[in-house]
Amino acid sequence: MGASDVLTALKQRADSSGVTTGEVLTFSDVETPHALETITKRKPSVIALERAFAATPRGAALITRIKADPSLTTAEIRVMAHDSDFTRVVPRTPVGGGGAAVATATAPLDQRGTRRAPRVKMKGKVDAIIDGKPATVANLSTVGAQVVSATVLKPNQKIKMTLTDDTAKIPFSADVAWSSFEIPPGSPPRYRAGITFVDADPVEVDAFCGRHKA
Repeated sequence: MGASDVLTALKQRADSSGVTTGEVLTFSDVETPHALETITKRKPSVIALERAFAATPRGAALITRIKADPSLTTAEIRVMAHDSDFTRVVPRTPVGGGGAAVATATAPLDQRGTRRAPRVKMKGKVDAIIDGKPATVANLSTVGAQVVSATVLKPNQKIKMTLTDDTAKIPFSADVAWSSFEIPPGSPPRYRAGITFVDADPVEVDAFCGRHKA
């Protein structure tokens, strides 16, 4: 599920790390519906997603679809980088044998066949840091968030964001999709903004969601 130059490198990484055994199927980013159909039919033991693709709305939606399919509960979903040793496993029960579906992506989003990852409402006060200043997360998904901040946030603004709790700190780049200025009764003025993640690790963000969802 990605550009051909990245796809070749990812397959080499998967081969060298021992992720792939038996038959290996690869898909470009424009073949997401076909890839999902093939995964559902063939039920591979390992589904490898390139890290950049997994961080996109389409990649996150694919992960969500796979995790929600009861016939794929034993498939290992592995997020890998094509140009480094980075590798993470989305919580699954791995099994031996079988083939691996290898996917990569750097191309623009194509929404056909997938939906954006669902937003999860946060329980209590969930902290974030935006450009070094404190903010609060109202809701969160693997591809974006709604935040409240005393610091100015403007549409199309590029930011550095960190999700933080007692378990982990998750830093990444992000863009401000929209923002509004609020003056709540009895409270200081604030900005409410929708944030789109650029390179957040979807596995770490998904785990963060699980720890804080209402």
